[in-house]
Amino acid sequence: MSQSPLRIAMISYHTCPLATLGGKNTGGMNVYVRELTHYLGRAGVHVDVFTRSENEHVPHVLHDLGYGNRVVHIPAGPEHPLPKEELASHIPQFAEGILTFTREKNLQYDLVHSHYWMSGIASIDLQKEWRVPIISMFHTLQKLKNQIARSAEEREGQYRIDGEERVIQHSACIVTATPAEEKQLTALYHADPQKLCSIPPGVDTSHFYPIPADEAKAVVGIPEKDRMLLFVGRIEPLKGVDTLVRAIAHMRKLGVLGKCPHYLAIIGGEPDVSPENMDAEMKRLQELCQTLGIGDLVLFLGKRDQNLLPYYYSASEVVIMPSHYESFGMVALEAMACGKPVVASQVGGLAYLVQNNVTGILIPDGDPIALGETLTRLIRNDHLREQLGNQANQYAQAYSWEIIAEKMKKLYDEICLGQPVSGIE
Repeated sequence: MSQSPLRIAMISYHTCPLATLGGKNTGGMNVYVRELTHYLGRAGVHVDVFTRSENEHVPHVLHDLGYGNRVVHIPAGPEHPLPKEELASHIPQFAEGILTFTREKNLQYDLVHSHYWMSGIASIDLQKEWRVPIISMFHTLQKLKNQIARSAEEREGQYRIDGEERVIQHSACIVTATPAEEKQLTALYHADPQKLCSIPPGVDTSHFYPIPADEAKAVVGIPEKDRMLLFVGRIEPLKGVDTLVRAIAHMRKLGVLGKCPHYLAIIGGEPDVSPENMDAEMKRLQELCQTLGIGDLVLFLGKRDQNLLPYYYSASEVVIMPSHYESFGMVALEAMACGKPVVASQVGGLAYLVQNNVTGILIPDGDPIALGETLTRLIRNDHLREQLGNQANQYAQAYSWEIIAEKMKKLYDEICLGQPVSGIE
């Protein structure tokens, strides 16, 4: 293999790494692709990120990630956001658009790194022409989501499971966020264990770090005496926000929030659109707050820029992740880096990432009473919050993007050299 810099084609079909967080299809994966690309660039790896164009007014090629690395928006279907079930039909056009772009630019790559199953399907088409290995990441697995789905709307069709299985078959390596995800892939999809490698997502510790609470509150417009509990994430049933809302209602009923005045801030979604344009889950949550009589205690803040998140985390008392399923939980990692304890459901990657009674507290999934009792204990005990927050900050340092990008670069080198995938993180 030559000593020239590695050249990677990063495929993020359904979501752009430059998108604002909190939208329907924007979340941890956006942050992951953006930060990994940036830090790989710092490490001397050239990356082109290919994503579907969702806005004809945005330039198709942007250099916002630095180090010569590009984000290339490929037209595939109408240039506006589409439901995931419609996106699959445009994958062949997306792959052909990438091939056209790379032919015109005379580009060659050492490997393809795909994110989510639809990106993996596109990568198989690219592999036919480029003859390079594919590294895949799923971020979520449909068979696992189906196991915990609470309605038919949360289940995707067999087409996605078939797609995931096809991507597994064609991948030289599948990167998982935790060893738990490795077990899920082998148990549910019969993936070859020799193909699996666990490398967790990272956190930008130069961006996410503890900010004095009074300074953080001043930036985000919170009165200094206010006390805020915080949720950050997409507004969808999988995130379990209804469990959190019911926990707040339970706390009010017991008089806890009267003695310790707190409110819940929810970052994500679009809470201020007209009722006919409002997302069904957002509407359901707002109606639930009114039904439970806590509309005055819950603030729906909508989407927020990533640059503001360290201020929100630092201004909060506790960050809550009541998800029914998370492959990792990047919000938890960001909050911990900001020195905040995390209260999280004991599911998926959260059970691996949050160290119970060390960096936060794990609770049973879908149990508003347990969640309310845990939040009550934390907001009444300043010493415990501070202790957990300090330990969380120290723990998060091992996940700095510099460390994670080096692990990924090592994996790239192994794959390009045809070496066996080495161990786990």
